Amino acid sequence: MKQLAGLDAAFLHLETAEMPMHVGALHVLELPADYDGDYLQDLREHMASRLPLAPALRRRLESMPLNLANPTWVDAEPDLDVHIVGYEMPPGSGVAALEQQVSLLHPQLLDRSLPLWKFHIFLGLEPGPEGQQYVGLYSQLHHAAVDGKAAVALAEVILDLSAHPHGRKLPAVRTRRVQLGAAGMLRGAIAHQWQQTLSLAKALPGAAGTLSMMAARTALDAAGSSLHDWLSPEPPSAQAKAERVRNVGLAPRTRLNTSLSAERSFSTVSLPLLALNRTRRLHGASLNDALLFICGGALRRLFAKLGPLPPKSLVAAVPVSMRAKGDATANTQATMSLVSLGTHLADPAKRLAHVLAASAAMKSELDQVKDLMPSDYPSIGVPWLMQAGALLYGRLRAADKLPVVANLVISNVPGPTVPLYLAGARVLTNYPASIIVHGMALNITVQTFDASLDIGIMACGQALPETAALAAYIETAFMEFLALPSAQEAAKPKPARKRAAPKR
Repeated sequence: MKQLAGLDAAFLHLETAEMPMHVGALHVLELPADYDGDYLQDLREHMASRLPLAPALRRRLESMPLNLANPTWVDAEPDLDVHIVGYEMPPGSGVAALEQQVSLLHPQLLDRSLPLWKFHIFLGLEPGPEGQQYVGLYSQLHHAAVDGKAAVALAEVILDLSAHPHGRKLPAVRTRRVQLGAAGMLRGAIAHQWQQTLSLAKALPGAAGTLSMMAARTALDAAGSSLHDWLSPEPPSAQAKAERVRNVGLAPRTRLNTSLSAERSFSTVSLPLLALNRTRRLHGASLNDALLFICGGALRRLFAKLGPLPPKSLVAAVPVSMRAKGDATANTQATMSLVSLGTHLADPAKRLAHVLAASAAMKSELDQVKDLMPSDYPSIGVPWLMQAGALLYGRLRAADKLPVVANLVISNVPGPTVPLYLAGARVLTNYPASIIVHGMALNITVQTFDASLDIGIMACGQALPETAALAAYIETAFMEFLALPSAQEAAKPKPARKRAAPKR
């Protein structure tokens, strides 16, 4: 029995019908050329053989008496007939039909009396040009159990490097039935809270000192910049302005910044990883910088077309992993940072400079505070407060009235860059399907997979039903990024044009 950490439990307490808190992905699988079997049953048998390696799939929640503190994980053996379900798709169904199925299934909450995961298998898809057999898979895993990197680690256990994997040495699994009773559970919860209180108390003096230094440095920087601009006879250059990009501040209100409905709109797009990496290196940009620039360009086009385009830059909330290298624990270890996307800038080169400066500022700010951010904290009474607050926040439509800090979420999750197989079928795509929350009705999550960058766009179906248009604009912004001249090319002198001879 293990009590949930505060951050993991928050995804449970904040969950409502309009705000499901599970993550997942849409996969297209290609069956072997000579396959003539029942893939649904084959997948169940495959998962049964891998469950001993996947403890996150073999546990369920046990609530504390009176819901007084965070629940605990207890061992539970999943019924694979319930957790892996099949659907027969209409003839001619392709990726667009699978996206529609994800839009319909994503709002459905996972059953908390069972292990918090489910696989949906879509059979009967349209065959490929050479008769390839395809199967669709939409996976759901609750964010209380895994974050992005933990989900990747779980996938490494389930997936294989070939269609005929070698046997794996599996640990013996003993399902322990723990029945402590109400008194025993409360004693354990109180002991856990005491440990967390002591840990926070030890960390407070250092945290207060670091935050005070940051606040003073920020004030001095702002004062110095203003004084320099006032004394300087020349107006600040575009480069100087870009170097002073600040991510903290209010974002413009858009139709994304609203209370959610229970409807979802989901679309996907893939970008070639090799071309993206080659181009970003020319500009001295990280993969995350390139993604922020591409998403910002796509959003600028979307709002320019559908309106209105805010005169102030959109701001993205970007999850940042706090996980130590090699840590594959099945829990959530992440925090949020803010990055300005430069959507107010029409010139792509200026927008890229803005994104690079904003990203650098974010990393500098995060390096100073990331060690201060706890993933666990005392939780006595927290479930009551958070659940009541989440329900009240949605019913009062508070997101429609409160100031906007960020417009959307953009998340980049590193993934495998080699071909992978599931129960003998090759995995062709890995489109993430993530969470949206009140006030931020759009989530763009990106994951590297094989030779591609697979992008899943999840939005509230009422706030932004045009996710397919946004996916197309992401492709356009990618082409714009490829065509952007590097700093060395921009500095080269252009050859003089020859004047045409005057006509007689």
